[in-house]
Amino acid sequence: MARSSLRWIIPTFLALQLGLLWIQGAQVHRQNQVLQALREDVQALAESIAAGQSSFPQEGEGSTVPLGRRPQAGTLQKVAVLGLEEDQDPVAKELKAGRESAQKAVQEAREVKSKLSIEENVRKAEETKKLQSATTAWQGWIWGAMALVALALGARAVIRRRA
Repeated sequence: MARSSLRWIIPTFLALQLGLLWIQGAQVHRQNQVLQALREDVQALAESIAAGQSSFPQEGEGSTVPLGRRPQAGTLQKVAVLGLEEDQDPVAKELKAGRESAQKAVQEAREVKSKLSIEENVRKAEETKKLQSATTAWQGWIWGAMALVALALGARAVIRRRA
């Protein structure tokens, strides 16, 4: 009797272990996909920051020199001369108004970019939630099926012992 029950218990445990390994592999695969998506997001963010630094001036900075470049001495002198002539020249006033409107446009563009980023994060969170709900749904069925198989095998062993 002990030999016949071992003959069925060992393959059953091996099958259960195989099922658990398959579930673990599915979880590792899902985690890998999430990590890849996070990596892509970080790379996109890094590229965005790099592109933003090379094309936008720093906040609070009055000059329009991109961050990657340093102004030359002649450029500094020209800016100083323009600063002196602003009060006297109407063209300088237009230039100042143009600078202000450009700074305002940059600020609005940054606000729009942050709003789009927030919307994208919400969309990704919803997508992740759907993926998790789908994964947990089939995992529940698998756990239930394995529990049912284990219960059936236990009941079968009890019935055989009585017989």
